Amino acid sequence: MSRMRVAECVNRDPNCSYSKVLLAIAIKGVHEGKSLVEISKSMDASPKAHRPKLLEDPVTIPVNGAPTRGPSDARITLVEFSDFECPYCSIAVGEVNTIMTAYPKDVRLIYKQFPLPMHPHAPLAAAASLAANEQGKFWQMHDALFKNFRKLSRENILTLAKEIGLDMNRFTADLDSPKYQAEVQKDVADGETAGVYGTPSFFVNGKHYNGPLSLDSIKPILDAELKGAKTHQVASAH
Repeated sequence: MSRMRVAECVNRDPNCSYSKVLLAIAIKGVHEGKSLVEISKSMDASPKAHRPKLLEDPVTIPVNGAPTRGPSDARITLVEFSDFECPYCSIAVGEVNTIMTAYPKDVRLIYKQFPLPMHPHAPLAAAASLAANEQGKFWQMHDALFKNFRKLSRENILTLAKEIGLDMNRFTADLDSPKYQAEVQKDVADGETAGVYGTPSFFVNGKHYNGPLSLDSIKPILDAELKGAKTHQVASAH
């Protein structure tokens, strides 16, 4: 794929993780003031510059303290790196819910923050979700933020917090806490270490998944993971 066709590919196929990654690298380079030559070199040097495997080799991703959904003993852990101001991440919410509904006992979702440089409201939204998590309402805030991903001003975020019933004095104080800013920055660093370049990015049991995020597409991957986990358990029993 030529560099001139990356944006075109994203427009034609929003689920193309390959093109989105390259586009994210290009946009980041523009924000950093790099020349076109430097941006092109960055894209070429990226391990994502060539179409990756559907499921990459496993990596270790720190998840302690991260918001989670699903049973703690699930055989599949799905780690999501996401950005509350990203339109593709907003679309992914419905797909993830469908996957979780299809595998209620076998899939656990862990959410990691990855606000992109081109989204000015994303860092504050990420901090807001963590401040809501402190009051046990991460997923309510998660859903509210994504439903309003085009309107994430501070004023609107405070309105959303009030609507979901948060203690506003506590939330307002937590929203600007260096603690949550540090947590967001750590998630971003964890993502970069794991090879995340764009959002949303998903890892299936530590393996970066590069296919379309739809139940039909990811089902064979999840079923293979479940089969492998079952085979491993049987072998261990012997």
